[in-house]
Amino acid sequence: MVNITFPDGNIKAFENALSGIDAAKSISDGFARNCVAMELDDSLVDLSSVIDHDAKIRFITTKDPDSLDILRHSAAHVMAQAILRLNKNAKLTIGPAVENQFYYDIDMDPISEDDFPKIEAEMKKIIKEKLPIRRRVVPKAEAMDFYKDEPYKLEMISDLEDETISFYEQGEFTDLCRGPHVPHTGFVKNVKLIKVSGAYWRADPSKPQLQRIYGTAFFDKKELNEYLTFLKEAKKRNHRKIGQALDLFSFHEEALGMPFFHPKGMDLWNALLDYWRHEHREAGYVETKTPIMLNRSLWERSGHWENYRENMYTSAIDDIEYAIKPMNCPGGMLLYSRKPHSYRDLPLRVAEVGLVHRHELSGVLSGLFRVRAFHQDDAHLYMTSAHIKDEILGVLKLSERIYNAFGLGFLLELSTRPEKSIGTDQQWETATRGLAAALDAYGQDYQLNEGDGAFYGPKIDLHIRDALNRTWQCGTIQLDMSLPERFNLHYIDKDNERHRPIMIHRTVFGSIERFLGILIEHFAGKFPLWLSPLQAIILPINDDLVPYANEVLATLKQADLRAEVDSRTESLNKKVREAQLQYIPIILTIGGREKEASTLSVRTLDGNVKYGVSHETFLNTVQRHIRDRSLSLEF
Repeated sequence: MVNITFPDGNIKAFENALSGIDAAKSISDGFARNCVAMELDDSLVDLSSVIDHDAKIRFITTKDPDSLDILRHSAAHVMAQAILRLNKNAKLTIGPAVENQFYYDIDMDPISEDDFPKIEAEMKKIIKEKLPIRRRVVPKAEAMDFYKDEPYKLEMISDLEDETISFYEQGEFTDLCRGPHVPHTGFVKNVKLIKVSGAYWRADPSKPQLQRIYGTAFFDKKELNEYLTFLKEAKKRNHRKIGQALDLFSFHEEALGMPFFHPKGMDLWNALLDYWRHEHREAGYVETKTPIMLNRSLWERSGHWENYRENMYTSAIDDIEYAIKPMNCPGGMLLYSRKPHSYRDLPLRVAEVGLVHRHELSGVLSGLFRVRAFHQDDAHLYMTSAHIKDEILGVLKLSERIYNAFGLGFLLELSTRPEKSIGTDQQWETATRGLAAALDAYGQDYQLNEGDGAFYGPKIDLHIRDALNRTWQCGTIQLDMSLPERFNLHYIDKDNERHRPIMIHRTVFGSIERFLGILIEHFAGKFPLWLSPLQAIILPINDDLVPYANEVLATLKQADLRAEVDSRTESLNKKVREAQLQYIPIILTIGGREKEASTLSVRTLDGNVKYGVSHETFLNTVQRHIRDRSLSLEF
C-alpha cells in the first residue's frame, strides 16, 4: 500500500506504486490534463516519477506560479530541437529559464531575428507532434560516451561530481538536464522567440562566442500577447534610444562601458543630485569625497585585493601598486578613523557620491544599466546596537520620500545569514533582529530571503517598481561586521572603554547612471518639470520678436529656469512639433499680442494651451511645481 497525503491533509491509499500522472488522474482526468509537474516530499519532479512509498504530494498545475519556469525550460528544449533539425552541425551548451523568458546558448553560425520565423515554424511542428518528454538516468561514463562528439556537454559532464546523469528525451532529441519538464511538447503551444545576442562560453572572452537565442512561453495565449505588448512598450522606452534622441549621453570605443554625459544630460544629472543632497541634509547626513585611487595595502586590508582583484583596474605610481576603487567603503573607513569618536558622536551619517570603476566583461555591458565607470550614492552610518532599529527606519523613510518623488513604488526583502559568514551568533542575532524590528515598525510587507545575506552581515534590499511594473534592485541597507574589525574602528562609550561601532552601508539610487537609465524608461523621456533638462522653450513667431523673446528668456533664467529661445526661421508649427519630440514640458509662444499685453501663451506637453498668462502667474506656477517636485504640470 502507498499512502499519499495531499496539501489539504487528505490521505489516499493506493494498492501499488504509481506515477504522478496516475495520482493526478485519481482526482479527475480534467485535473490531470492541467498538471505540469509535482512536488514529491518537497522535491520538484516530473509527473512520470514513480511514487513507491508513503509521501506528501502537491501538484503543479498551469495556474501555479512555479509552472511557468518549467514550461519555459521545456520551451528551450523545443527550440534547441528545432534548431538541430534545421542545422545538424549546431552544438548545444545550456538552455535555462530566466525571468519571464528562456534562452539557449548554441555554437552555430550567426543568425538574426529574420531567421526566427523558420525556427518557430519548426518548433510548431514539434509542438503539434506532442512528443512525450521522458527522463532517463545513466552512469556518468555512459553519459560521457553518449556526448563524446559534443564538446560543451562533455565539459559539463566532466565537471559534475554526480555518479549518475539525467537526460531528457523527446522524439529524436536528447539533452543533458536535471529537469523537471512538462509531460509532452504539446504544452509549449504559446511560444515566441524574442531576440538573439552573442555570449561567450562560460562568460570567458577567450572561449568561443555562442548565439544566445531568447524566447518566452505562456500557458495562456492572452498572457503571451500581453507580455509581447509589454516588450514592445519597453522597446519604445529604451533608454539608449531616448538618451540619443534627447542628446543626454553617449558611449565611445575609446572608453568602452564608460558613459559620456552631454550638457543636457548634465542638467538632468545635476537636478537629480541637487534633490538627493537636499533630502540628505534634511535627514542629518554630512557629505564627503574620497580619492578614486588608493594603494594596494588598503585593498589588502579591506579584503578586496584577495576577493575582488579581477574586477579592479590597477596602476603603478613610484613603484607602488594602486587600484582605482571599485567601492567607496575603504576610503570611508579611513575618514572615520582619522580622529577619536565618542558615543556622543553617534549615530554618524556620512554620505558620498563616489566614482567607482569595475571591470565588467564587454559582453555584459548594457547602456547605463551595466557600465564600467559609475557613481554610487553610498552612505556609511556608524552607531551602537541601540541605534540599529531607528537608523534603519530612517533609511527606509528617506528612501520612500526619494522614490515617491519619481512615482516609484518599491518592495522590501530581508536577507539573513548565509552558510559562509563572519561574526558570532550573537552579533548576527542582534543585527538581524534590528533589521527585522525596523521593517516591522515601518509597516510594509517584506519578503524573507533566508541565507542570502552578505558574508559580513544581513541586509535589506529595496526593489523599485517602474511604470511598466518592472522591478529593479536599487537601494540596499547592509549591516557590516567585517570592515569595522579590519580597520579597527572604535568609539569611547560611557564606561570610558573602547567599543566597536556597528556600521551600515546603504544606497538609495545604487548606481546613479543605472538609476538615470531607469528614470528615462520610467518616464519614457517625458520628465517632470523639476527634473527636465530643458524646462521651457520660447518660440517667437517672427524674427522681429526675437529680441523680446530674449528678454523673456533673461527673466526665466533669473528665476533659475532652464530655458532657451528657438529663433530659427522655421514655421511655428514645425518648431512646436520639434519641441514636443524633445519632450520639453513648457512651450511659450511669443506673438505681437503677447508682447503688447506682456503675457505668455503656454503650451504643456500634454497638448493643453492657455493664452494670456501673465509673467507673474507663469513664474509663480512654475516655481511652485519645481519646489514641490510635482509629477504633473497644470496652469
